[in-house]
Amino acid sequence: MPSPSSSRAVLLIHGGAGTLSREAMTPERADAFHAGLAESLRAGHAILAAGGSALDAVTAAVQVMEDDPLFNAGRGAVYTTDARHEMDAAVMEGSARRAGAVTSICGPRYPVLAARAVMEQTEHVLLAGDGAERFCRDAGLEFCPPDWFGTRNRLDALQAEMRRRAKGLADDGDQSRKHGTVGAVALDSHGTLAAATSTGGMTAKRPGRVGDTPVIGAGTWADNRTCAVSCTGHGEYFIRYAVGHELDARMRWGGQALTDAATTLVEQELAAVGGSGGLIAVAHDGSFCLPFNSVGMYRGFVRTEQAVLHTGLFRDGERQTPA
Repeated sequence: MPSPSSSRAVLLIHGGAGTLSREAMTPERADAFHAGLAESLRAGHAILAAGGSALDAVTAAVQVMEDDPLFNAGRGAVYTTDARHEMDAAVMEGSARRAGAVTSICGPRYPVLAARAVMEQTEHVLLAGDGAERFCRDAGLEFCPPDWFGTRNRLDALQAEMRRRAKGLADDGDQSRKHGTVGAVALDSHGTLAAATSTGGMTAKRPGRVGDTPVIGAGTWADNRTCAVSCTGHGEYFIRYAVGHELDARMRWGGQALTDAATTLVEQELAAVGGSGGLIAVAHDGSFCLPFNSVGMYRGFVRTEQAVLHTGLFRDGERQTPA
């Protein structure tokens, strides 16, 4: 397969399908989300525009969102029922299906770097819990204390959810409580695809729960023959339907175009069974899509040939700013 020209290099990001409702989204809060997404895009775009790798670009983009308390990853991660943080992350590079992931960790400032270290410094793909944290310390990754990751908003959300459960009240369907993930996918000037995903999980999740983010083939996927994918949504459904690999298979074996396959999978099939959420994906030819079946999805993209940052929260109101 010939390598695409640098003009085809592209970066897509998402900050989760668990958007606030339109009623709760004030203009000031919307501005903050757009600014956070734009900062993430700039970090990854700078690498791609300089001829850097897709893996470096998606890692840099995700790190920005892991440091932004607006997003449910790294600083700003949600709490489990025992008021602790359990974070997951994964990376995958498409030239040889190299992959690394971590689950149920709290300590490494950037979980995405922990996942990348697993890929680059071990013979494994997925490390969990205490063992993963010990590996991260041995790898020299930056650590932060547990309270660094927490925010007042996330703790309030946990307490509100626990009160709801204690009273036996019906679920209010608040997607911002249930979904929250950050991710990035990219195609670089060398024709290599990469994906990275990071999450704090679901508010008031049972300790030990693992969603789709660190499950290679479910929430994270990359293969240079087809596409790179990062998912966000109700992780149990994305695992059951192996969404990342399913999209790859529909392209590789079914001959489907990326947009057709992804749109059908997300907006029809997952939606029909209650699997709310979305994904971002870029194909080997530079085509890309950002489908979702939820109220909204924090998202953005930039093509190196245009150097314009596109960001969106709901289905309308996209913003464009210079890179």
